[in-house]
Amino acid sequence: MPRSQHRGIIRPKISTMPRQKSEAAAFLDIYKLVVEKKRLQQELESLDQRRQQICDRITVLDRHVAHMENSVDQMRAAEGNPVQPPPVVLPPDHVDTFDMLFLDY
Repeated sequence: MPRSQHRGIIRPKISTMPRQKSEAAAFLDIYKLVVEKKRLQQELESLDQRRQQICDRITVLDRHVAHMENSVDQMRAAEGNPVQPPPVVLPPDHVDTFDMLFLDY
């Protein structure tokens, strides 16, 4: 099973045949670097747009949650039940430890 590359490292594309040192080869290398730079800049722009979309959606979801909590509180008050704050759900700070047992066939 092949291992995936570390996502934090962007490796340059390598030609299989080395070119002879010449002015044309240098210009080709410059061109390849400029093209890669443009591609990476476009990727950054698309990531920024996606990040903004996600932040906007989180804001909308927060508003919906607050609105629904208010409506639940109003329903409780209308029914005559004492208004209690909703239980706070916190992420677990610790992971339960389990004893692991490995069996070989």
